[in-house]
Amino acid sequence: MQSNPEPVGNSGLAKLALRDQLLTARRRRSLVAVGAAARAIADELLAAPEVRRAATVAGYVSVGSEPGTTALLDRLVDAGKRVILPVLLPDNDLDWSTYHGGTSLAPAGRGLLEPLGPRLGVDAIATADAVLVPGLAVSPTGQRLGRGGGSYDRALARVPVGTFTCVLLYADETGHPVPTEPHDRAVTAVATPEGITRF
Repeated sequence: MQSNPEPVGNSGLAKLALRDQLLTARRRRSLVAVGAAARAIADELLAAPEVRRAATVAGYVSVGSEPGTTALLDRLVDAGKRVILPVLLPDNDLDWSTYHGGTSLAPAGRGLLEPLGPRLGVDAIATADAVLVPGLAVSPTGQRLGRGGGSYDRALARVPVGTFTCVLLYADETGHPVPTEPHDRAVTAVATPEGITRF
């Protein structure tokens, strides 16, 4: 998923090593543990004031052993929220479309599910009152480690300052010293099964 590969300097090598370590740990998680984490994270986010008062929430469809988002997305819709989901573009930027339940998703390659509805444009993320993003780790100051494609760093650059931007992780993926580069965008919070930490 890389259009501009990360430089393989000290920072790039450190990111690669940390990604490898975290992805290996994720692959070892049982389906039961992944499901339990998904339910706990959904409960935490739905109770958070930033999400409760949001009219529009930008989310994503989890893949593999990421903390699951399926139930969370459905619960957000049931709560009356407008939920927008990303559509990966050929240049690795993210377009957006409205989520209307599981039947509004279709396979899109690379193991991703994407919404079928009309595209809203890359700037649609700026309309969200709360933005939920995937990641592999987060530092004590909110620096997020993604998978290296840069899609979410580009998208987060369009989010107005002060918007609740939250990465969904397992508890042992928080507090890592994440190497940073000029294009990296920090988040304002992390949600784990144990709760929400704001930066």
